[in-house]
This record gives sequence, C-alpha cells and structure tokens, in this order.
Amino acid sequence: MSDKYWKIEKDDNNIAWLHFDTPDSAANLLAQAAIKELDEIIQGFEKELPQAVVILSDKKDSFVFGADIKEFTALDNKEQALAFMHNGHALMNRIEALACPTVSMVHGICLGGGTELSLACDYFIASDHKKTKIGLPEIKLGIHPGYGGTARSIERCGPLAAMNIMLTGRALTARAAKKIKLIDEMVPQRQLKSAAEHYALNAPKRKPLPLLTRLTNSAPLRPLIASQMRKQVASKAKPEHYPAPYTLIDLWQKNAGNKKQMLEKEAVAVAELATTDTARNLVRVFFLQENLKSQGKKVKFDVEHVHVIGGGIMGGDIASWCAIQGYSVTVQDQSPERLAQTIKRAQYSFKKKFKRDRRAIRDANDLLMADHRGAGIHRADIVIEAIFEDAEVKRALYESIEPKMKPDAILATNTSSIKLEDLSSCLQNPGRLVGLHFFNPVALMPLVEIIRGNESDENVVQQALAFAKNIGKLPLAVKSSPGFLVNRILMPYILEAVTMVDEGIAPEVIDKAATDYGMPMGPIELADTVGLDICKSVANILSEALGLPLPDNLKQLSDKKLGKKTGEGFYKYKDGKPVKNKKASYDNPQEVQDRLVMRLINEATACLREGIVEEKDLIDAGVIFGTGFAPFRGGPLEYIRSSGIDNLSKTMDQLQSKFGDRFKKDEGWNNL
Repeated sequence: MSDKYWKIEKDDNNIAWLHFDTPDSAANLLAQAAIKELDEIIQGFEKELPQAVVILSDKKDSFVFGADIKEFTALDNKEQALAFMHNGHALMNRIEALACPTVSMVHGICLGGGTELSLACDYFIASDHKKTKIGLPEIKLGIHPGYGGTARSIERCGPLAAMNIMLTGRALTARAAKKIKLIDEMVPQRQLKSAAEHYALNAPKRKPLPLLTRLTNSAPLRPLIASQMRKQVASKAKPEHYPAPYTLIDLWQKNAGNKKQMLEKEAVAVAELATTDTARNLVRVFFLQENLKSQGKKVKFDVEHVHVIGGGIMGGDIASWCAIQGYSVTVQDQSPERLAQTIKRAQYSFKKKFKRDRRAIRDANDLLMADHRGAGIHRADIVIEAIFEDAEVKRALYESIEPKMKPDAILATNTSSIKLEDLSSCLQNPGRLVGLHFFNPVALMPLVEIIRGNESDENVVQQALAFAKNIGKLPLAVKSSPGFLVNRILMPYILEAVTMVDEGIAPEVIDKAATDYGMPMGPIELADTVGLDICKSVANILSEALGLPLPDNLKQLSDKKLGKKTGEGFYKYKDGKPVKNKKASYDNPQEVQDRLVMRLINEATACLREGIVEEKDLIDAGVIFGTGFAPFRGGPLEYIRSSGIDNLSKTMDQLQSKFGDRFKKDEGWNNL
C-alpha cells in the first residue's frame, strides 16, 4: 500500500495518529489520490481495530485547504462528477462507521473537504490560534458541500447555524465554531495533542442539541424556514445566475428527516451543479484570484512604516486599512480638521472590522497617527499620495517631499486616471514612482491596480505588487495609459447608461437591465455612489484620450446634485438608499442591456489589443475584482467566448447602425 500522503504512528495506548502531509506542497488538498490512500488505511483499521484514530496535519499552519479544485476542472459530465463525489462519500461513511473513537485535530486552515473529513469523525477539536479558520466555502465555487458536509453539519449544530455557514461560505474562527457547536472543543495550540488524547481515550458523550434547535429541523417547520432562506438568498443572488444556494435549501427541505437519503441526494446535487456554466466560471474566478495573489510573490518587500498623504475618504481609508493589516501608519493632510475626521472615521473602520475585539481595536489605533506636518515621510518605506486629481498639484507635492524620503522608499500615487509619465518628470529619481490605485470602498474592494509607467523601475513595480498582497489585496500590474484597466473598461459602460438617461430612459430601467445581467449594482446607482463629480473628472480625462463623447447630464452638473454624498444625483437618497420608481418601464429592456454590456466588452477587447495587462486572463480578473462584473459569467472576454463571437458581433453591428460609431467593433475582436 502506498503511503505517499498519510503516515501512521501508533503510540503506547494503541492510538493511531494519522499524519496528513501532501508531498511537494505548502498545503494539504483532499485530492482523489489522498482520498484513495486514506480509504485503504481505514479499511485496514476495520480489520485490525486500534484503540482510537486521530487525524492531524504535518503542515505548519493548515489542516486541509479543501478538495483539489484542479480535479474539478477535468470533470466533463455528470456521470464523471458523480463517481468523483461517491469516492469522497465512501471514505467519509467508512470513517463515521469505524468501531473506535475518531478525532480530528485541527490547527490552521480547515476548509471544504477538510471540514467534511472532520465532521465524519466522532470528535472535532481545534486550536484557538488566530490562523485557525473553519468553513464550508463550496457555495463560492457554484456548488455546495458534497462529501457529506450538508447532513453532518446540520446534525452537529442544527439547520439554522449550519445552513448559514454553507450559504455564506464564511470561514469561522475556532471560537465562533465552538459557539455554534460545529466543533467539540477549542484549546490553546500547546494543549491540542493532549485534548485529542483525552477525547480518543475517554470518548465523552455529546450533549443533544436544544429542543428548539431540533424542532427547526422538523418536517412541519422546514418549508417555512426554507422559504425565509430563499428570500434572504434572493436579495443577493438570482437562481438563474447562482443555482447552488437554492439547490442546497431544497436538499435540506426535502431530505433532512432522513440522513442516508440526504447524503445520497447531496452527491447527485453536487454532481449536477459541478458541470454547470456557473460552477465552471466560478472555479475559473477562483484560479484568476490565485493568479493575482501570485503576482505579489516575486520579491520580498518588508515595510516597517507607511506614510499616506491626503486625509480625504480614499487617503483616510487606505491609511486605516494599512493599520488594520498591522502596519505602522502616519496620515498627513493640510487641514487639521480633516485629519480629525480621518481618525474619527478610522475608529468606525476598526470597530466594523474587529467587532468586539477590544485588543485588536486598540492595536490598530496605536498604529495610526495623524501627522499634520508630514514627519512620517522621513522614515516611510512607502509614501502613498491620495490627493485630488490634478497633475500640477501632484507634481508640486512630489518635488517638495522627494528630498525628505529615504533613498530606497517607494512613492506611490493613488491616481485613478492620470498617466504616470505626466507626473514623474519632476522627480530626481522617476523610477521610484508607481501607481497604487485602490478602489472605493477600500475595505470592500479586493483589487489594487499597480501602474507601471515607462520610467518605473521594475523592482519598484514588484515591490508594489508585494506590498498590495501583504495588505490583503489582489494586485494587478497594469500599463500606464488613460484610465488604466478598470476605469477604462467601466467608463464607456457608465457613459452609455448616462446617455440613455439623456434620451429619457428611466434610471431604474437601466439599473435593472444591469442587475438582470448579473452586475452587483446598476451603473446609474454606481455613478451616484462614486460621486458624479468624480465620474465627470475621470470621463473628461478619458474622453480627451479616447474620444469618448460626454453626455449632457455630466456636462451640466450641479454642485448640489453630486450623487449619494449630497443626497441627490440621478436618484434622491433617503437614509443612504436611493428612492426608486418601481413602476418605471421601457418597451425594449434587452436593447438597454445590450447597449451597456457591449460598450463594456468592446473596451475590454481594446485593452487586450493594446496589451494593458500582460495576459488575457488578467483582463477578466481585473474587471471581476475591480468592478464586481458578474462572476458567474467568468469575465468579459470569457463571456464573448462562451456567447460566441459571431453572435455578439452581429449585436454590435446592429447597435452601430442604430446608435453610431461608439459601437464600432474594436480591432481587438479580430484577435479573439
């Protein structure tokens, strides 16, 4: 028998310690080969029973990251997928049925198949370390738990808690997992082995769930609770776009009274979901995300101090985000009053991030300092400029601060649209300037564009990529050009929406066409949220560079109607929410959707032709993580491929003949 993945260690008490250690990998994945090997080991235990079995990982800070997602991409049909699921099911059922106590001993990351493996054991214990995270995130890949995790998580902690973690895909700390009874015990890492021994040798009886929790799983109540769950999911995801959460709710509602049946139906349901376009595209998005993370791994860049210039919303939020990530930060602004507001808003960010963890809130506060006179520049390893979009003002600032900076410190600009070549000429060392373009809101938007100017030093670019990754963002290297990648692709889409408002089409109709396509927010509401003055500023720069006509609505902008921040833009706002006319309609909503989408994907093909990023997939990654572009569609270029170039080409031609040359196909279409 092969022992490539698993090592058996028997102690004096005849406890079999099963060590999981995937060779040549930083993390354990529950690949089919690892499942087969473990299944053979458990079969051996059935013949010669140890006193108990403890499953643990030999990786430093992780247990099991989940199944091997690459194996999912090789599944061509439902039959293959079902065989794949049955292998996992057979193993988990065998572990659950083993006639001696079984313990999962978890430290670090335990997700997906790792959590399902742990749930198949009699006892699930974990370290209280901050790196320990437990979850069932399969919903993010367009499926749901498929190795018995649905029935077993519900059995452990009841349907409300279990369905919540499965439907959100959220990873829990050990403390949170213990609170909902998903795990049996949480102990300091140094006590983990002795706790596992205690459970293995004493096999304590688990307390039954409270009566009220058990009642929520009863046949009469399930339809009512399932209906509420569907309503909650529908507010975030349409069933035609994301079928997995609805399939999971149906699975629970119909089968929760019969565990054996639920396990069988779970495998069938996941096999069907795994081969849908949604799942394939969400798996693609997962790999796009991994690709972006790898962009920041080429060099090491240790930053001890960050200095942010500009205490406005963007600058303040960048500063507080860096403090949240554990960096020492000074934030500078000409106005002490604005700095006071910046620090006040940071308190809100810290409390939102750390909830009731007072120590974490205190630590973040200690790391962030208001710095009216800019004393922090002298010791900063990276200086981030986040002042308003004016090239002359930025150049004057750079000239004044460069002599104060450390010789090897990076100067990063958060400009959203100005070419770096228009800013770097004033510097003694222009190679130190790089773009570090965050998106609003900083805490929520995962992407950061790293702008490479013609004069940017390549090592500086790599250091900026590393810095973005180190502060928990997805870095994307982009060539310096008007609007870079994300704003360049997004702006024609927003301008088309505003043009339609000029034509008399209701904003509500336009926004609905976008959300029906799968966008998280309509373009009109998005423009209001970003601020119409900012939209106009970016549009002006891009219209000059790319020949984009500016709609009348933006030309005649009123200072009192700048969007959400002034209480009125295209919509009026009440308690921060847009007041919409639910009766608004239009006789050709499909044309509205086509006009929006085709402007966006046409600009994406132009960026591909111009080599704005180094590889084709990075365009899809940038647009998904920078704009929230419908992830289930896999990105704008993937959407062209899956919909058929000829079909979309005809749509473009029709729109061009009706609305003019802004719908003229870019030459990039010829390269698709």
